[in-house]
Amino acid sequence: MTDKEHYFDWAATSPTDEDILREALEESLKDWGNPSSSHQAGKNAKSLLDKARTRAAKAMGVKEDNIFFTSGGTESDQIPLLSVLTKPNKGTVLISSIEHPAIREQALAMKNLGWNVLSIPADKDGIIQAQAVLDLLTNDTMLVCVMAVNNETGSIQPIYQIADALTKACQGKRRPKFHVDCVQAAGKIKLDLNYPGIDSAALSSHKICGPRGIGILYLKDSLDGFLRGGGQEKGIRSGTENVMGALAFSKCLERYYNKDNSEQAVRTKNFAEALSKLKGCTIIPPSRLEKEELFSPYVLQVAFDHIPGNVMLRALDSKGFYISTGSACSSKKNSRPVLEAMHVDAKYRETSVRFSFGPSTTKEAMDQLYEAVKEINSTFNG
Repeated sequence: MTDKEHYFDWAATSPTDEDILREALEESLKDWGNPSSSHQAGKNAKSLLDKARTRAAKAMGVKEDNIFFTSGGTESDQIPLLSVLTKPNKGTVLISSIEHPAIREQALAMKNLGWNVLSIPADKDGIIQAQAVLDLLTNDTMLVCVMAVNNETGSIQPIYQIADALTKACQGKRRPKFHVDCVQAAGKIKLDLNYPGIDSAALSSHKICGPRGIGILYLKDSLDGFLRGGGQEKGIRSGTENVMGALAFSKCLERYYNKDNSEQAVRTKNFAEALSKLKGCTIIPPSRLEKEELFSPYVLQVAFDHIPGNVMLRALDSKGFYISTGSACSSKKNSRPVLEAMHVDAKYRETSVRFSFGPSTTKEAMDQLYEAVKEINSTFNG
């Protein structure tokens, strides 16, 4: 078994909360029917699914009607994006330059279909400012996508200011929908999805100690689904529901959603400051050390001179520490679109790695990680 204590790749996936997983599995084994079936076995399963929806909505502070279960963060991101394809005329979609591939790659496919897809530039800190969104806004803009927390740098995006800016700019005319990828935010920073102007949001179970293959799409209002089928989840997401996954996810939301992160903030700040004192080490962005409030304490991007990211990854792996060089969904690619969008110098893009943490990360484990990184760095940088 791998050592969970020395696991620092939580942004890719989190170790599962075993108690929650067992509870959900046991419940779903008792009521194993198809929730769409009309017989008693189906009704029992439907009851479990309804309970999961109620629990999730309560934990998130939203209405049950706003919660739709999906197969994960990618699908939850893409349903609002694909919904614009049901419109009679092609228009414009704005996506931030730091979005996850779930949004970025699907938007590229839409561009190939004739949609006008514009990339919202980030500043040097990896932040999408509200004015940058407004600068690209057009009369035919259908959808704006800006994530809540970036999965590579941890930069917290001003989603509430963006929502306000869109509402104000569109007074008296049609307002584009505003979608927020909250996959790296749920359970890591405080979220208010009831905030006026936020129309949809994506969450993923396996980022907050739940099982893979289950996600939530928050929808303030209904939309026209592009993909059709059996009509489950009110036609928003057809396909037989993952009852066990929904149960587990809802229990994880109860335990981890809007969890206080003050202790982890202190640990990450101390870790980043210690790393910054090592020869050849650069925190990305460097301003993070003075602007900690603009970044999630659960994600930290760092570059080491003369040590390619994959070399640092392998060196730490050999010592029993698990990190990544960026998004797991892009780990087979050499490009770093998020760092490129921030205009990070190529030498830092090639030598950067991501450390990411979770609710069970301890100070002792982070201290041990620091010592391992320090030893590897000294080999290359003296």
